This record gives sequence, structure tokens and C-alpha cells, in this order.
Amino acid sequence: MRTIMKDFWEEQKVKKLNKKRIVIISLIILLIIFIITIAIIYSKNETFREWIDKNILRKEVNQENLVSIEIKENENPTVYAFNQYIGILNKNEFKIYNNTGKEEATLNLSITTPIISSNNRYIAIGEDNGQKLYLIVDKDIVWETEIEGNISNIVVNQNGYVAVSITNTINKTVVSVYDPQGNELFKTFYASNRVGDIAISNDNKYLAVAEIDTSGTIIKSNIQTISIEGASSNPESSAIKKYEGENNSLISNIEYQENNKLVCLYTNKIDVISEDGNVETLTDISDKKNTFSSVELSNNIVKVTEESSGLFTADSIVTMQNTESKKETTYKVESVTKEIYTSKNKIGLNLGTEIEFINTSGWLVKRYISNQEITKVTMTDSIAGIVFRDRIEIVNL
Repeated sequence: MRTIMKDFWEEQKVKKLNKKRIVIISLIILLIIFIITIAIIYSKNETFREWIDKNILRKEVNQENLVSIEIKENENPTVYAFNQYIGILNKNEFKIYNNTGKEEATLNLSITTPIISSNNRYIAIGEDNGQKLYLIVDKDIVWETEIEGNISNIVVNQNGYVAVSITNTINKTVVSVYDPQGNELFKTFYASNRVGDIAISNDNKYLAVAEIDTSGTIIKSNIQTISIEGASSNPESSAIKKYEGENNSLISNIEYQENNKLVCLYTNKIDVISEDGNVETLTDISDKKNTFSSVELSNNIVKVTEESSGLFTADSIVTMQNTESKKETTYKVESVTKEIYTSKNKIGLNLGTEIEFINTSGWLVKRYISNQEITKVTMTDSIAGIVFRDRIEIVNL
């Protein structure tokens, strides 16, 4: 009899456990279905997405409730965002602030009018049309040097290699390359053509130089790729390849992205040159409705096109294209874009008194709303500075 009763209670216990397990599994399934449903509605329904972004995800921020850095109105300092910091250069002092507005460091730089390039932890600062050049890592000066000639352009890659375009020498332009310790690796000379832009690959293997030939009646843009290792030992025979652009197609920007793809922004198109030398046109930007374009992103390009939405109104269609897969993603703004800012995987759209920060996947990251016209913005992938006459508003991305 005891054995029968024991078996009975054990059977009841198992049934109770099974019911509890079924309830838990059912709740989990319902939760998963709920999350998937919300995600689908969020991606498809613009009104619902707007409400979630504003009230749940808190993606909308106002001028009144942000941390700011005070600046003097009449001094007009140079403000530049790099890595996770905001840098302010004024009267030979470069003050570095973190994302809470706290001053982290002050560096003494003999620079008045700067040319600046940054990449990850590195920021290179040179005197525009001058000789001084500095490399800063995080909050410290790693090296400084004096250039023979006048600095016209600077670029630093993610590992701290620096290329400098120099004018007012015997040659029309000289490009000098430095390693992260400040050692000059080599110089390359351009006797007749002007250098429009320079770029260093992420793996430190290549230097790319965009040349502009204005000597004839037809403007020619050429791109030369140079082996940094080869040029360091024998600059005369280091050029790997030269790419000739189309007649009257002016190049304005070149940028190395992943897998040593060199992305080239012309006045009428965007090309990509693969490491094996294949040239492909990614998109045409010759249409007058195309208002802005940029190649300064990680593995993406972006262009903004105006699309009429009424008699006196227009929308902005932002198209991001992955340079590897060629996949396009679009983002629509019901306003005319006045300016764009780009960094790695983020894009800032200046709409006048608002800025929408989006990512290259086409999703809103942050919307900043001001009570006055926005005219100056500096940003990285993680921080943005909205610059006014008396302060800098900090937006964390």
C-alpha cells in the first residue's frame, strides 16, 4: 500500500512540474513573438518608430538638457572632435575635454591656423601653410617636427602613420610620410601636377596620391598608388600603379577602406579601386538633385538627393552603399539637408535647427534639437560637438 501511495504522489509531482515547465515555455514563446512583432512594426511603421525612438529609446535630445563647454564669444577657437574627446585650440593651447565636458589635458602647440586629421586614437595637427607638425595619441604629444616648405594637407591612418602634402618647394608638391614614432620614411615629388588629396591604407602598405593636372585646357585627375615599404628603401621605383581619370572629371577626395579598397570621390561619380587594380564606378552623382556626397566612412559611401514633396518643399533621400557588397540602404528626411558630417559608421544631417545622426544601416541614432540655427558641427563615431558662439553642446552617440 505504501508503495502504491508513493508512486501516486511522485506521479502528481511530475505532472505539477510538467505543467510549470509548459507555462514557462509558453511565456517565453509569447515574449519572443511579442518582441518580433514589435521589431517588425518598428521597422515598417514610421509613426510607431518615431514614438518609440522619442519616448522609449530616448533618441531625441534638446539643447537645454545637454552638457556644454563654455567658450569666449570673441576668441573664435578651433573646435575638433576626435576619438571620444572634444579638442579646443586657442592661443597655442589645445585643451582636451571628455564626453561629460570635463577638461582632461592641456597641450602647448605652436599653431595658430590648424590643418587637422584624426583616426581612432591618433590626431595629426599642422600649421596651415606653415611648418609645424604634431602627432597626438589620446591626450599626449608623441612627436613634433618642422617641415621644409608649407603644409597644405595632412592625413593619419588608424595606426599612426602620417602623410603630409607640402608646397612652396623646388617641386610643385612634395608628399612626405612618417611612421608612428615620427621617423620620416620617404618623400615623393610632383614637379608639375598639384596634389588634390592623399590617403594611407589601414594596414600601412600603401600611400595613394590624387594628382590634378591643370596645365592644359582639359583638367585631368590621376591617382598614383605607392608601396610604403618599397618607397622606404627605394623611392624611385616604389610606384605600383597609376590610374588616369576621365577628362574634366575633377577628383576631390580619396579614402582607403577595408581590404585596401581605395574609394575616389569625383565631381560626377564615386569610383572604387580594389587592391588588384580593378576600377569600378559605385554611383553617379552628376545629377543636380544630388546635393552632398562623402566617402569618409568605414566600408560605405553616402549621397544625399533632394526629392520634391510639394510646391515649395522637398525631402532628403540619404543613400548609403556598402563598398564591399554594393548593397544600398536609404533613409528619408522630410526636410532639406543643409550640410552632412561623416565618421566611420555615423552620418550627421544638418537640417537647420535640428541634426539627425544616423548609422550606415539606415537607423536613427540620435536627434538633436536646438532653438537656434546650427552652423558648425564636429563629430566622430561616438561624440559630436555642436558649436555656438559661447559654448559647445556635447552629444554622445
